[in-house]
Amino acid sequence: MKNFSTLKLSKYCLNYFLGTFFVATMATSASGQDIPLTRSYPQSDFRQPLDIQPVRLAGSFGEIRGGHFHSGSDYRTNQREGYPVYAVADGYVSRLRVQIGGFGNALYISHPNGYTTVYAHLKSFSPRIARIVKDYQYRKRSFDVDFPLMQLEIPVKKGEVIAQSGNTGSSGGPHLHFEVRDSKTEEIIDPQLFGLPIEDSIQPTLDGLYMYRLNDKPFSENTPRQFFDLRGAKGNYLVLGNPLIKVNGPTGFGIHAYDIQTAGNKNGIYSIELKIDTSVVFLSSIERFSFADTRSVNSHIDYPANLQFGRTIQKSFVEPGNTMSIYRKLVNRGIINLVDKAVHQMTYTVKDVSGNTSILKFRIQYDPTSVIRGKEIAGVKVFPYNQQNDFATADFRIMMPKGTLYDTINFRYDKTEKRSGSWSDTHFVHTRMIPVNSNYTIWIKADSSLPKTLHSKLVVVDNRGVALGASFENGFVKASPRAFGSFAVRVDTIAPHITPLNIGEGRDLSKASRISLRIADNLSGIKSFNSFIDNKWVLTEYDPRIRTVWHSFDGSFAPGTHNYELQVTDMVGNTRSYKATFKL
Repeated sequence: MKNFSTLKLSKYCLNYFLGTFFVATMATSASGQDIPLTRSYPQSDFRQPLDIQPVRLAGSFGEIRGGHFHSGSDYRTNQREGYPVYAVADGYVSRLRVQIGGFGNALYISHPNGYTTVYAHLKSFSPRIARIVKDYQYRKRSFDVDFPLMQLEIPVKKGEVIAQSGNTGSSGGPHLHFEVRDSKTEEIIDPQLFGLPIEDSIQPTLDGLYMYRLNDKPFSENTPRQFFDLRGAKGNYLVLGNPLIKVNGPTGFGIHAYDIQTAGNKNGIYSIELKIDTSVVFLSSIERFSFADTRSVNSHIDYPANLQFGRTIQKSFVEPGNTMSIYRKLVNRGIINLVDKAVHQMTYTVKDVSGNTSILKFRIQYDPTSVIRGKEIAGVKVFPYNQQNDFATADFRIMMPKGTLYDTINFRYDKTEKRSGSWSDTHFVHTRMIPVNSNYTIWIKADSSLPKTLHSKLVVVDNRGVALGASFENGFVKASPRAFGSFAVRVDTIAPHITPLNIGEGRDLSKASRISLRIADNLSGIKSFNSFIDNKWVLTEYDPRIRTVWHSFDGSFAPGTHNYELQVTDMVGNTRSYKATFKL
């Protein structure tokens, strides 16, 4: 057993024997094993979106990523682009999207059975779909587009080729991101629940048990944690040495677990159940979730441990401001508060979506002498989680709407004097170890010497160097962060930088397929980019991963000499142009 003295935790706790149950049903998975489900799904409507065999995943539905649950299944494409992508059922293309980052090239198909399928990171669309996208981009004079379609515009049949697999957007390598959504609610559902199983006979791996001494305080980085090493094989686990674990007062547990599929990579698990003796006190399952829920993953996990040590520990107790729908059964939000001295059997049951199961058993007992207190840090004001909270000084103000916090905090605030390059003091807003559910608003008083001519160039920069959009109001600079940290006012007066890659004055591009340039911005970030040939707007594509824009020649311009111009604007309106003549 190890004490994590550098981390800690807390939460309002109720007596163990009081609470509310949210009931989940059990259903049989494709492997014939039971998994918790709230409803049934059609098993023969859909086919696989790719013809690559065997089917392997690079990322599973619902696995925990940075600040969100993964919303689909990532199909492996042998580290290559260009595989045919098929419509999984009859329907119509209801939405088309070309995104800078994110999904990249993506299309959505609505089906008569009430579900919508999503295909993302595509290299290209099928010819008839590509024509519609390009026409829309030219009408809007924008590379980044997102638009709906009517039912009769692009009908598709099951098995029809709709695109080529790719690596566009915020993709870490060639693959197909595939989703199934409820067409009415927009909830995202695990595709494997629709008769699209992935071969998997391996039980989840359980890699560590964590106990949290809540001490009737909200969960934080200062909550005392204890780590227990595990040993097990073939899905059966015990705490190393099988100790009798002593508890005192409100106690929570957490587990570090992952699933290994046949491909060998680590993926997310489907469900976690925790029992005390024969009673379920906690059950979560990643069957489906809404986009409104997904940021609450930061409350679902031990967020401070994730930031500090990179470990994704899933807590088996729930903060009062966490309203995610993935929790199927709860007693007292999963918090245990023993009052007797009997030895109690605790059982974790962890499953993947195929029903492969791993079980951890351990024993706990109440001991009035087993006390571990967390570090107390003074704050300036208590912020209850269930109301709007405000705090102000002469040169700083914060307003946090109701629903921003997952639990009550003892709000901390401090400041230091203005640093070089800043137009305000640096303000320290609580601690980055505590996540928030949504944006809040801060106002920072700007230096009195700030010229009025710079008001339109203001940004607020956080401790990571990320610039937030800002506005000037009565001597204060207003911004809306989505995380705690430190903040200061800066100005951005430097236009984006443009570096030509294959174009130059008089360059012969008759044998080139496109014009390419690299763009970058020093602070506020790229807002827009536009290319013109002979004063005519032309489509320019952009990959922010390599900071490159390009225009692909499509035969629209005759051989000869042409004028090219690229205009790039950052978030505060600084613009730079690059001009050159070239030959076709």
